[in-house]
Amino acid sequence: MMKDLAFLTAIELAAMIQQKKITSVELLEMYLQRIKRHNPSLNAIVAMDEKAALLQAQKADAALAKGKSWGLLHGLPITIKDTFEVTELPCTSGSPKLKKHMPAKNAVAVQSLLHAGVVVMGKTNVPLYGGDIQSMNEVYGRTSNPWDETRTPGGSSGGAAAALAAGLTALDLGSDIGGSIRIPAHFCGVYGHKPSYGIVPDQGHIPPLPGIFIGEHSIQIDIMVSGPLARSAEDLEMVMDLIVAPEKADQTAWKIQLPPSRKKRLQEYRIGLWLDDPACPVDHKVGDVLQSAVDALTRAGAQIIEQKPEIDLAGSIDIFLSLLSSVMGAGATPHQFKKWQEMAAGLKDTDQSYMAKHLRGATQLHNHWFMQDAMRQILRQKWADFFKEFDILLCPTAPIAAMPHDDRFFYDRQVLINDVPRPYQDVMGWAGLVGVAGLPATVAPIGITADGLPVGIQIVGPYLEDRTPIHFARLMKDVVCGFVPPPKYRDS
Repeated sequence: MMKDLAFLTAIELAAMIQQKKITSVELLEMYLQRIKRHNPSLNAIVAMDEKAALLQAQKADAALAKGKSWGLLHGLPITIKDTFEVTELPCTSGSPKLKKHMPAKNAVAVQSLLHAGVVVMGKTNVPLYGGDIQSMNEVYGRTSNPWDETRTPGGSSGGAAAALAAGLTALDLGSDIGGSIRIPAHFCGVYGHKPSYGIVPDQGHIPPLPGIFIGEHSIQIDIMVSGPLARSAEDLEMVMDLIVAPEKADQTAWKIQLPPSRKKRLQEYRIGLWLDDPACPVDHKVGDVLQSAVDALTRAGAQIIEQKPEIDLAGSIDIFLSLLSSVMGAGATPHQFKKWQEMAAGLKDTDQSYMAKHLRGATQLHNHWFMQDAMRQILRQKWADFFKEFDILLCPTAPIAAMPHDDRFFYDRQVLINDVPRPYQDVMGWAGLVGVAGLPATVAPIGITADGLPVGIQIVGPYLEDRTPIHFARLMKDVVCGFVPPPKYRDS
């Protein structure tokens, strides 16, 4: 029975606790046993306080025995990405400089989950300051993919996705600036949602470094959002209902109420399709799975038209990289920034490598950033025009399935796409397309490649209409495979 519990959804597990079919302590102990068995090879969960978690689970059971419920997720054991501050657990964001950082208070989004009754049992691994599409750092080492431990689970929420896929946790809270929720969800075969920009408070997330906020206002990082990873689309929506809110200082006048999904039935959705592009070609192994899912949806009556917004993928990626790099430049030390300025000054105009684009973006003057931001507003309008005719867009999450671990210098790394070496940064292309426009996007698992790796499709919705892509992901599970546990973890 316990191995079956490991892969149930958070909603199912929380209901079992409320109905007293299982206790919080029993569920926590089941996860702790699985963590001891499987985590040494995965390294997905990197910081824990078992005694504190067990004490909290005992309190949850005692409260329920007295008829007191803490909330929707009463007593549910979960993990949190190690970029969010959680009291009584270290928050390193993968940095040796923060190895001993013990937060004085919880991140706002974490506190929202605690108000719903969760038991936080540990933190999941990330790359340094969340800045990679693999999850490895000098503090905790490297996380592996439960589908193939020679491969990465993605980043930066790689530990979260790996833990969920392996049945080591019920839920996780992640963050996303260049695909950091979506790419790990795709690589590990779980669900993930990147919210619309600005609807989930980021205070207590690292970066920015601890203590950098003004009063009750956080320093909101451009493009970055916080959102859930889970084993079902229903869980994604449930968590969004808990964490979506204006910042505390704005609550005097502001309220966020996300509209309902645009449609109710699969056959009612008007669906645009953009499955490949020369600017970021998709490997045929992934493309085959995407096409099979589209074919299955069509047979089920979905209205799918091969149509995309009137935008250029290459141009969108360039704007994304420029704005993303400016975020990195803002977070650099004075010494590092000066070094980047010197390197940027030495670039040839013809150098259009990813490293050159990073250096130019990280050191750009404000007037250049302002022009890039103006171009972003044009992109947003073109997306808005597209969503007047269509409800969602289906597109790849990444051009490849989970790639082998690669420890080389960031800009020396390459990936094979259709047996042709391509820049490592191509993995972010389809995610950046959506992120730079601030749009909501849900990743739903849809199948397995011929060589046994999961594939997730990216469902893009209109700005602030997060329920629409999440709802479509719910409908899809009746047509495509949805979450499937990795073979190694199903029976143990």
